[in-house]
Amino acid sequence: MESPPPANRLPVGVLGATGLVGQRFVALLDDHPWFRVASLMASERSLGRAYGEVVDWVQPSALPESIARLPVEACQPAGGPSLVFSALDAEVAGPIERSFADAGATVVTNAKSHRMEPDVPLVVPEVNADHLALAGDDP
Repeated sequence: MESPPPANRLPVGVLGATGLVGQRFVALLDDHPWFRVASLMASERSLGRAYGEVVDWVQPSALPESIARLPVEACQPAGGPSLVFSALDAEVAGPIERSFADAGATVVTNAKSHRMEPDVPLVVPEVNADHLALAGDDP
């Protein structure tokens, strides 16, 4: 199947984008056939500045110029994308991820904050990929 042009890819956000796990999300999502990085969110000390100015990029691939120019935004759901990948530490992930979910976003996270909640699917793709349907609309 041919990938859609970048403008037709689903816009996604990355919470905790400046950290190591956030950078890995950014690197994996760059040039992804289904997703387009549209929102990079991090702590207050980085707000409003270009991602390339604030991130200490340590990934083996080069930081894409289009992503480097994106402004770092607050970890708030207002006007954000409907799909968010969270790289937040478990100590702060709980309330921030919940605010995105309450605003209608699908949040993909590895943080332990919501693992045992009845309305949060725990998906290990190799084991129960069909549970992704519990996260909302099919992609």
